[in-house]
Amino acid sequence: MNTEYNFPISCRTVAGCDVKTIKEESVGTIKDIMVDTETGDVAYIVLELHRDFLNLGNKYLALPWEAFDFHGQQRKVILVKADKEKLENAPGFEKDSWPVGSQHQFIGEIKSYYGYDRRKVLIE
Repeated sequence: MNTEYNFPISCRTVAGCDVKTIKEESVGTIKDIMVDTETGDVAYIVLELHRDFLNLGNKYLALPWEAFDFHGQQRKVILVKADKEKLENAPGFEKDSWPVGSQHQFIGEIKSYYGYDRRKVLIE
């Protein structure tokens, strides 16, 4: 899966991958990839935390695509570019209560929290 080149990657390949911090701390697995239906861009990635990670229980974290390193040296492992402290206070939701309705504000909060700009879509 991981390569030194920037090839497209399938959602099926990403879903279920183990996620670790840069310090090799096991965080969880990729649960899903959410696509913005207006732009076609990845809105965010849903990270299912391991039960014992930060004692956050049934929380899913929503992270921008840019917060991950897909080109590491381990197969089936994706690195998250955030430390434990950042993940502990990250925007997320409960397993039984996924975000619904307009997602623009939620996506904006996610991007901002991790320090990424939300792309502006210009309609002509």
